[in-house]
Amino acid sequence: MRQVFYLIVAVTFVIGHASAHVTEHPPVEKEAFQFVAHHEKAPDTKFTSGQGALKFKVLYTRDHFPAEVVTAIDKAHGGFDVDRREGKGETYFALPEVGIIQISADLKTTRLIETPAALKKANAHYVTAWTTSDGTPYLSFPANDVGKIFTTTMDGKLVHTLEAPDAMTDFKHPAVNTYFSEGGKFVPTGVTHLDGMLYVTTGYSDLDYILGAKLTSLEPLKASWYPLAFGGKGDEPGQFGTGHHITVPYGTNRLDASDRANAEIERYSPDGTYLETLPLIKGSFPCSIDYEAGYAVVACLFGPDKEKGAPLYILEGNHLVSTVRLKEELGVETFQHLHGAVIRKIDGKLYIIAQSWNPGDIVILEQVM
Repeated sequence: MRQVFYLIVAVTFVIGHASAHVTEHPPVEKEAFQFVAHHEKAPDTKFTSGQGALKFKVLYTRDHFPAEVVTAIDKAHGGFDVDRREGKGETYFALPEVGIIQISADLKTTRLIETPAALKKANAHYVTAWTTSDGTPYLSFPANDVGKIFTTTMDGKLVHTLEAPDAMTDFKHPAVNTYFSEGGKFVPTGVTHLDGMLYVTTGYSDLDYILGAKLTSLEPLKASWYPLAFGGKGDEPGQFGTGHHITVPYGTNRLDASDRANAEIERYSPDGTYLETLPLIKGSFPCSIDYEAGYAVVACLFGPDKEKGAPLYILEGNHLVSTVRLKEELGVETFQHLHGAVIRKIDGKLYIIAQSWNPGDIVILEQVM
């Protein structure tokens, strides 16, 4: 019966038509939360979850990672990005007091990258891997707890820190200018790069706009705030309940931002023009979205049934084609809430790297062929 239900959902879930909005906001993640993880043996790999050709099993749990990661993963509150340059494929994330972690392109090995002290102490709420017009790659980390954007080389050298806007910063937007002139807090939740611009979501604050910053120098790397702000808090098309992760689907010039409370992905052009809304299942609270090989994976803080573990949605184009339930069907008990996920295609097979929150955990899933 469950397979029949998901088949009906997949057939009837037509993207491009606005769905009802979810106005209820989940509790904001608290840094002082006391995390308790129940460490159990790895789930039996005979368990699978998903529909059709997009069924997955657990390939690796936290024990696949270095001891420093295992020790700190309970408090994870971030997500991943993949270096999708030709011949690369490494995945990056960061943990407080551990620093930057790189997962190899084949997912088999993990290494810790020496990390500057300021970033190591902060909480990196997602990461973006990006490349300048001259081909130089960087990693940028939005630190929600300290209100800064840290940018490093791929080997962890700190090259730039974008500080919070101040009362004199002019975004050419009255509501945003007033917010900062009155001492409003800068709380970045996501960052991405496109054509010399950084785009920053601010959903953990009353602001909830996407702010623009422009690269002003490549050698040395410099960036400053730019008069561009769009979005804003609300439930109208292009507005946010909680603007969370933001990304540029590989090979496009489009910004996709997760609208957590409204259960949507909001899409914009680089100049901030609203393009369209990708509605998800009501009550799903999407935290992040990632694209590869014609598919997208959406990590959700909750599912429509909050008593169950949150789902991972897999989209093909704009259509929901599979739902993976890590807690309920794969037996990974720590995955009550998902916070970030990326999808990879390696040697013709799909893999998903996922991170949970409260408690934090990490798992790598493999497509069952």
